[in-house]
Amino acid sequence: MTVGLTGLGTYVPPDRITGAEIAEISGIPEEVVVEKMGVAEKRVCAPDEDHATDMAAAAARTALDDADVDPEAVDLVIYHGSEFKDHVVWSAAAAIAEAIGAENAYATESYTLCAGAPIALRQAAAQLSVEPIDTALLVSASREEDLVDYGDADASFMFNFGSGASAYVVESEPGDRARATVHASAAETDGSFAGDVVMPAGGSKRPASEETVRQGLHTLTVPDPDGMKERLGPVSLPAFCSVADQALERSGFERDDLDFVALTHMKRSFHELVLDELGLDPERDGYYLDEYGHVQSVDQALAVKEGLADGRLAAGDLVCFLAAGTGYTWAATVLRWHG
Repeated sequence: MTVGLTGLGTYVPPDRITGAEIAEISGIPEEVVVEKMGVAEKRVCAPDEDHATDMAAAAARTALDDADVDPEAVDLVIYHGSEFKDHVVWSAAAAIAEAIGAENAYATESYTLCAGAPIALRQAAAQLSVEPIDTALLVSASREEDLVDYGDADASFMFNFGSGASAYVVESEPGDRARATVHASAAETDGSFAGDVVMPAGGSKRPASEETVRQGLHTLTVPDPDGMKERLGPVSLPAFCSVADQALERSGFERDDLDFVALTHMKRSFHELVLDELGLDPERDGYYLDEYGHVQSVDQALAVKEGLADGRLAAGDLVCFLAAGTGYTWAATVLRWHG
């Protein structure tokens, strides 16, 4: 069975914060924020607007229009975005399905933090192959920028967090309507990093209280930033390459066949290192999202959108969605782009 991506949509809120403003708030030199962290600017959400489901629904409508698919034809809605959403212990997927009129779909959620896009594509392709359904809608959104304390130097690697949403329509046997053919995937996890990025309060270990709010324990932080950096450094590049190579091999390709990598936003030097290690030119064969920052599992859609607009991604190109999420999970999915 052929599984194809037939529609793509993105949404970003209109408000921005610049790298210069982040530098002023945090006390970090502007050159470090803009050049090293790779944040010229990023999108942020107003407090009472652009909740996760609002942004995801907007991206979903664009993707459905792109695919020329009616919402009522959608069989499955998968939300693979942030757990920081409109409410806690709550289905964003169901709310998005209702908002867009996907009344015949069942809705579910898949959460792999920032590694979510390749894995959600993998899950959707597998479900379309084995279930009596034809059309899946994958939606993601993040406004985790709300959870970043620019005064917390231990959390500085998250100062690139931005806001936005993405959506993909994925169909079985789409014929010449496919914008891309979905091939194979790979993923791996090193659970020793599971405690390295946390919001200290709000869960069952330390429920929210007046005291936790007063102590500022409801933002993301890194308990041991030096230890995390020391342990992550030796394993991250090999893990990115490992999942990319596995996905390529399972798809019947190798590194030399690869034309474009849609990569999670990270510091500029490591972005360039990953693409270079895969035998690609960072200036031509990927897109660095320094005008968006890191928008969790939305990054791959933004990279594809900008790569197409910039002429870096073209019909016939072999593409790898390559991502990593704290925990730590690395994931890749290979696609052949058609147009």
